[in-house]
Amino acid sequence: MYPVSNAFLRAVQENTRNYRWTGQITTKGGAVYPFVYEDIVKGSGYITAQCCGSAEIELGTVYAAEMGITLFSQIDRYTLEGAEIRLSYHLRLADGSFEEVPMGIFEVSEANRTAHCLELKAYDYMLRFEKSFNGFETVGNAWAFLDLCCKACNVGLAHTQAEIEAMPNGMELLSIYPENDIETYRDVLYFVGQVLGGFFCINRGGKLELRKYGTQPVMEVKSRHRFTSSFSDFITRYTAVSSTNLRTQTAEYYALEPDDGLTMNLAVNPLLQFGLEETREQLCRNILNDLAVVSYVPFDSSTIGNPALDLGDVLTFTGGQADGSQIACITSSNCKIGGKHTLKCVGKNPRLAQAKSKNDKNISGLLNQIEAGKIGIHTFTNASAYTVAETNVRIISIEFAAKEETHVQFFGQVLVDVSAGQVSRSASAKGSIVVPFPAGGGGDTGTGTDAGTDTGTDAGNGSGIQGADTESVTVDVELPVTWTEDGKAVAYITYEFNDSEILIHYPVETWGSGKHILSLYYPIDGLVPDITNTFNVHLRMEGGTAAIGTGGCIASISGQGMAAGAAWDGTITVEEYVQPFTLKGGLQAKAFSGEMGFETMELVKKYYSDSIRKAGIGAFGKPVELPQEGGAG
Repeated sequence: MYPVSNAFLRAVQENTRNYRWTGQITTKGGAVYPFVYEDIVKGSGYITAQCCGSAEIELGTVYAAEMGITLFSQIDRYTLEGAEIRLSYHLRLADGSFEEVPMGIFEVSEANRTAHCLELKAYDYMLRFEKSFNGFETVGNAWAFLDLCCKACNVGLAHTQAEIEAMPNGMELLSIYPENDIETYRDVLYFVGQVLGGFFCINRGGKLELRKYGTQPVMEVKSRHRFTSSFSDFITRYTAVSSTNLRTQTAEYYALEPDDGLTMNLAVNPLLQFGLEETREQLCRNILNDLAVVSYVPFDSSTIGNPALDLGDVLTFTGGQADGSQIACITSSNCKIGGKHTLKCVGKNPRLAQAKSKNDKNISGLLNQIEAGKIGIHTFTNASAYTVAETNVRIISIEFAAKEETHVQFFGQVLVDVSAGQVSRSASAKGSIVVPFPAGGGGDTGTGTDAGTDTGTDAGNGSGIQGADTESVTVDVELPVTWTEDGKAVAYITYEFNDSEILIHYPVETWGSGKHILSLYYPIDGLVPDITNTFNVHLRMEGGTAAIGTGGCIASISGQGMAAGAAWDGTITVEEYVQPFTLKGGLQAKAFSGEMGFETMELVKKYYSDSIRKAGIGAFGKPVELPQEGGAG
């Protein structure tokens, strides 16, 4: 209940009262339009709010409150998109003064104009949380999630961090499970509210507030305060909670002793999927302890009204057919401006619902329906490195199953470091070269008459070639050139489905040395339901080798109606790989692999096989000389 004075509580229960309503409209442009009680068309105003559905108590709910009003006003309706409306209730006290009770802050969603009136419909700030949420890696306690949602959606939080962390499960570290139904921040609030054992609403100050079900009455509603009333002949009580574990596909059930009440089905809460079994149990039992205080008599009553009442307030009813020893909780409120105030508390009969609520037998069926209708995915990442050469190496292997006849798609990506083989190249280099030669045969060779007169120092110059001219001679030449360079490595990919090689599709890639990305795709049609399938990818190289590091292969098979986990069919496969070897004398054998399979489909049947695949023996490496016969001639 909104905190009011005792004088207000006395005045609101009098047979007659003096009150008025006021309000104020503030547009996004900053224009302010106040209005008074006389501006409201009689019988047109209302404020409705609820924290549960129409049948039973709920946890984690995030319902928005709705306000509707018709004013005698000439305000331009086109300026009211997203405008803010504040309403207040004023009650005259015994001393003649008026005490004001704020009725909330609302944002206009629809404005219609008639000849003389303006019809408005507005909702509180809860609709701001209808904003797409993509924080699937978010980790933190409940306060961290609430703080994130409020900051992202521009809504204040009515609690401090200490208040949230003091609640049961308030200090637990929460993480969002990848397979979830979270689309908006409002969905996040719903699951956090379940963990904290309460429900969310926007309080009168426009802030997000977590409320819990209680047992302390805030007000007594006597028969003279009620116009009509209807009370159930049972008490709604909860003594157990059930939460679905997606990993194990089981409904975990936690109960009090004696377990003779209703079971609260938490369904699939993505914040309750991680952690040890003991942690999950503690979280669920804390929720159960908050829920165990619920012991309410469902009712539906039209009263003279008290605008200070809030959702979650506990009331007692006396007089008439009411049992004054029992309590009830407000789960729905409809306050008419200037009219009656209708209050309601929902709940199920434990005696009628006990049979099916004990174990929620429909959970398994619901999970199967959800699983069959959604896109399932099986992923693969290699945990060891591969070196690929001329022999096929299985680089990807995925097991999967489907719950219905369907088709799936295989996608893969492999990071490959290729080392292409060296290739020898030879060619002829042709060209012309220029060689200089002397122009003449010699100079002045001297005469015989001069020979006797020459000195020894001049004898060496008798050739006379000093200063002789030269001429260039062009010669055509051709030289052999040999070098080595990187060749091209060819990658051959083979798909294998259920141990049968797919013959219609053989992807091939040609690479040089370096790092490359191998992209793979293959559609698979006509899957037989409830049978384990295996899809393998083999890779071999010609003209080089390829290295694939750990985590270098990522692949997935996705499709509609796939099972969450492939069932084991009793097959164990062991592979052995032997490197190439050479026998003495030049006998060579390529690498071969052995494979052993065990199948235990029947208890009385045993099977063992050992096979050697792709074994080859090369030709003799040495010539063989035969002895020759000869005789004397």
